Amino acid sequence: MTFEAWTIFAVFWAVFVTTPGPNAVNCISNGMAFGFVRSLPAVAAILTQACLFLALSAFGVTALLTASETAFTVAKLVGAVFLIGLGVRGWMTATTPPKAETPAGSMYLRALGIATINPKSVAGYLAAFSQFVQPDVPIGQQMWVIVPTALTLTTVSYCTYTALGAGLGRAALGAVFNVWFRRGMAVCFILYGLLLGASHTPARAGS
Repeated sequence: MTFEAWTIFAVFWAVFVTTPGPNAVNCISNGMAFGFVRSLPAVAAILTQACLFLALSAFGVTALLTASETAFTVAKLVGAVFLIGLGVRGWMTATTPPKAETPAGSMYLRALGIATINPKSVAGYLAAFSQFVQPDVPIGQQMWVIVPTALTLTTVSYCTYTALGAGLGRAALGAVFNVWFRRGMAVCFILYGLLLGASHTPARAGS
């Protein structure tokens, strides 16, 4: 993966995991109630889910590449449409405060459940993931770049949400779930979906 391709992926993933949703609500709420350090098990749960879904996405992309180049291209186009759909949905629901469903159990298990039923779950990971894999480069080599980048950005994002909850309390919810901030993130999804869907080799868009 070239530096330009990595930059495109990193910016996209930052938007992907920073867009406010149930995980962010849960992290802010935990920070408000328990403080930053005691809320870190919830962040660990989100990272557990991220590792699992990244692995599933890697296997899915590998299977598509093994099947045929056409199947992979079709999957990339479907993924681009899915990202556009997430953006449209985000724009339409920007005025509705997201809620974090809270399954019974420990903080870790609650956060894991919330992350798993998040609309940006396995389908979202596969859609995002497939856009940046280069078919002509061994996928194992690309994983050494993609996975650490994704996990690092995910950690920073949800640690930040937790810290905001611990430091700002309810004011953090108002700032993070501002309608225009959420619509700005939605537009980013739509633009990425359009640009990536229009390119047959999006991972090389910056080369």
